[in-house]
Amino acid sequence: MTKLRIGIIGVGGIAQTRHIPAFLELSDQCTITALSDVNLDRAKEVAETYNIPYVFKDYQNLFSHVDAVCICTPNKFHAEISTAAFEAGIHVMCEKPMALSVKECEAMISASKKANKVLAIAYHYRFMKESQAAKSAMQEVGTPLVARVQALRRRKVPGWGVFTNKELQGGGSLIDYGCHLLDLALWLMGNPKPIAIYGSTYNRLSKTPNQVNLWGAYDHETFNVDDHVTAYIKFENGASMLFETSWAANIKDDKEHVSISGVDGGLNVFPFEMYTTKNGMLLNSEPAWLPGHEDPAMPQAKNFIDACLEKVPLIVQPEGALQVSQIIEAIYESHDSIQGEGARK
Repeated sequence: MTKLRIGIIGVGGIAQTRHIPAFLELSDQCTITALSDVNLDRAKEVAETYNIPYVFKDYQNLFSHVDAVCICTPNKFHAEISTAAFEAGIHVMCEKPMALSVKECEAMISASKKANKVLAIAYHYRFMKESQAAKSAMQEVGTPLVARVQALRRRKVPGWGVFTNKELQGGGSLIDYGCHLLDLALWLMGNPKPIAIYGSTYNRLSKTPNQVNLWGAYDHETFNVDDHVTAYIKFENGASMLFETSWAANIKDDKEHVSISGVDGGLNVFPFEMYTTKNGMLLNSEPAWLPGHEDPAMPQAKNFIDACLEKVPLIVQPEGALQVSQIIEAIYESHDSIQGEGARK
């Protein structure tokens, strides 16, 4: 079998800790043949570490050496690079969020369809064992009514990279962290159509001097992204979602929570538990064992490769990732419309 040739565009932390190790582990199906990064010295170091033959500063030069790319750049460049890859006849896996705007996301989907190439967005929470178990158990939940979603960290604003750079990233805690659990909840619910979204964003805490922050130092004077976001989302089918995410919450412990209450039962994802009724009783159940890989990057990479080889459908379809970006954009617009233009600056 011919191996899929993979190129990595952007060789920072997420590429080295997640994507490169996963693709290397799948060496029977793919090979990483090329790297590209604006920091050429860093790219050369990574290439030497993993014995990758081709290294480029300009990602366009990488295309002739690969069949598919994994884009790990700041969010600002997702749409540009994805579109260029499709024009070159290359499959794309792009880090989340899909792009800076809904318009850019739609352009990416259009380009992928025109090229007849795969477009995967790296929402890796869907590939966690608990998430896969929850998806298979949704039939026991029945029609979803209410989802509760929390992605909360206590005083952990990322003090490295470009996470707090609004121009490059487009936002803060919502775009970086909350999007993962938002995507997961929407997927479990069957991606119902939202009809009303009320959102609020905050960054007062991170703009206050002398903060205790566990994830490095940042400049409070230039901090201009959200560090805390809340939203209420109403869907066309009558379901609703209570959503909250934060980098800097004043809470006891970090919290990742996705629960869905339906007509027939309910479930919690982390840890996976089911809540049902039977024989006149209220029953709580939890698994003794869950199938799947401990590292969700592995099944994510395999699903992308198999989709490129036309063996299986993508688990993260681009239309689902687009919906996440539509809701993110609507949350920001809701806040700005209530607080006045420039409220998030």
